[in-house]
Amino acid sequence: MWGKILGALFGLALLKLPGLLIGVLIGHWFDRAFKQQFEKNGGFTGLFNDNLDEQALFRYTTFATMGHVAKATGVVTSAHISQATQFMNQLGLTAAQQKEAQAAFRDGKAVSFPLQAQLNSFYQAYRRRRDVLQLFVEIQINTACVNGQMTAEQYALLQQVAGHLNFSSVQLDALILAFQAQSRFAGRNQPANSTRHSLADAYKVLDVAESASDAVLKKAYRKLMAQHHPDKLMAQGVPADMLEVAKRRTQDIQAAYELIKQQRNRSKL
Repeated sequence: MWGKILGALFGLALLKLPGLLIGVLIGHWFDRAFKQQFEKNGGFTGLFNDNLDEQALFRYTTFATMGHVAKATGVVTSAHISQATQFMNQLGLTAAQQKEAQAAFRDGKAVSFPLQAQLNSFYQAYRRRRDVLQLFVEIQINTACVNGQMTAEQYALLQQVAGHLNFSSVQLDALILAFQAQSRFAGRNQPANSTRHSLADAYKVLDVAESASDAVLKKAYRKLMAQHHPDKLMAQGVPADMLEVAKRRTQDIQAAYELIKQQRNRSKL
C-alpha cells in the first residue's frame, strides 16, 4: 500500500496526472515484490523467530566461550565450575535454560570446540551492536578472573576472543582494568578496603583520571550508563535473562559516580 501512495505522490509532483498513474503502477509492483519477500522470510513470525534465534546464539556462545576460557589452562577448576553455577543462578535461569547453559559450557570445554567459527557467527549477528559485543567480552573477562586470578593462557585466549569481535589489545586491557577495579569497588564496604582505595577504584570504574574535570567525569558516566542500560541491550538482542550482568554493572557505575561527586563536593567546602 505504501508503495502505491508514495509512487502516486512522487509521480504527481513530477508529471502531474500522467505521473500519478505511472507512480501508482510502479508503487503497485513495489508493494507486490515487498509482500512476496516478506512472506518468504516468514512474515511477522519470521521477524520474531530471528530475534529468538539471536538470543539463543547469544546464550550458547556466551556459555560455550566461558567453558573454553575456563579450560584454557588444560583443567577446569572447581572455582570455575562454582563461578559458572553461581552466574547461572544470578541470571535466574529456568531449569531448562540451566541445562542448555551447562551443555554449552561442556561443549566449550572440549579441545575440538570450534571457537573461531562460533565467534564469527556471533560477530556477524551482532557486529553493528558494539555495546552487546562489549557485554559479551566483559562476561568472558569475569570468567578468566575467577578468584581475582588470570593465567597467561586465559589472557591469550581473551585476546583471541577480543580480536574476533574487533576489539584491540588496548581496548581489552582497558576492559580488564575496569573489571578488576569494579570487583574491588563492589567490595568497598569490607574492612580491608580503605576509603582511599575505593575512591581510586571508582575513577578506574569510570575510566577517567582523578584530575578529570567535572564535565569529563559526567560525560564518561553517561557514556557507560548508556552502554550498559538493560533496556537498550534488550532492544539490541540480549536475552532478558542475561540482563542481570548489565544491571549490576550500572549499579556499580552509579555508585562510583556518586562516591566521586561526594568526595569532590566535600573538597570544595
